[in-house]
Amino acid sequence: MIRTLLGRAGLIAAAAGLVTVISAAPAAAHGADAPDGTDYRTRTTGVAPARPGLEVRVIEAGARLELTNRTGRTIEVIGYSGEPYLRVGPDGVFQNSHSPATYLNRTIAGDTSLPAEADPAAAPSWQRIDDGTTARWHDQRALWQESAPPAAVRAAPDREHRVRDWTIPLRDGTDPVVIGGTLDWVPPPDAYTWWAVTIVGLLAVGALGLFAATAPAGPRALSALGALLIVGGALAVGYPVGRELDAGAQGVGGVLVGLLSGQIWSLFTGLGAIAAGWYALSRRPAADFVVALAGACLALFAGASNAAVFSRAIAPVPWSPAAARVMVALFLITGAGATAAGILRLHATSRTTAAATRVETAESGSTAAG
Repeated sequence: MIRTLLGRAGLIAAAAGLVTVISAAPAAAHGADAPDGTDYRTRTTGVAPARPGLEVRVIEAGARLELTNRTGRTIEVIGYSGEPYLRVGPDGVFQNSHSPATYLNRTIAGDTSLPAEADPAAAPSWQRIDDGTTARWHDQRALWQESAPPAAVRAAPDREHRVRDWTIPLRDGTDPVVIGGTLDWVPPPDAYTWWAVTIVGLLAVGALGLFAATAPAGPRALSALGALLIVGGALAVGYPVGRELDAGAQGVGGVLVGLLSGQIWSLFTGLGAIAAGWYALSRRPAADFVVALAGACLALFAGASNAAVFSRAIAPVPWSPAAARVMVALFLITGAGATAAGILRLHATSRTTAAATRVETAESGSTAAG
């Protein structure tokens, strides 16, 4: 009996682990340096002087800036040494291969080694990187790059601090233009409270597994687990969609491309949880195992992978950080709770089957002896 339980639990863990290994490469390929959360809030105050058709916004929890140029003219973004860095216009987006910013801005840390051709004094060498009129890039002027927070934050970490006002120069033809913005420190939430609530919640959901499949309340407990998985799965689909929107995806097509190219396993996790929920509501054979496996994937890929929001003030989604924390808590509560409940139900079913087998064996022995 114990060997059967351990075998099934091991199969659930192995299946979830296999999906983790398979999904590692695609996940890293999309927004690999976009933070899951941060305590630095980057905002833009706009373009000065204003240019109708020229829009700038902050995306990916402040990791990148997005500039959209619908003026019909070419706008240049100026690099760190005063050199042309990006060119955005009707003919597309171009980067200057001689600009050090082209290489430094490849990662959020700005730690890319500069090649010999990176010379801000050299004449620009433009390379097309996009056919549209929108450019997205990391910019160290709008980020806090130090590992330790500013001195004012260390002195009073429980309140907001203005770290600095920042500007990024542009050029509209020969006219200078400036993107303005602010960088603030925002105190992080109490992660212990969020984890405590999450643990209590998942224990409550896991307790549904104490109602064995053969018990009077067993079918209702399975239906409750199914309903929770459907809700958790739907939210798990919505969370990566929100991250794509926050990263600058435009329209349904842009969101789908982003999901399929970078967050496909997060998407599959949500859809799988919904399918497992319907399977449980239908009370199909092996529903307990399906619930446990879907719950493990939901807890891992939707919950644990986004749990940084419990300890970070800013979340990479287009809704409030508090709402993001509630969603992640629900992923963990539903996922881990469903896994525990499924395993408990499998254990109870195994014990019931073993007891029935012993009774049948005893009755058979008695009949033979008679």
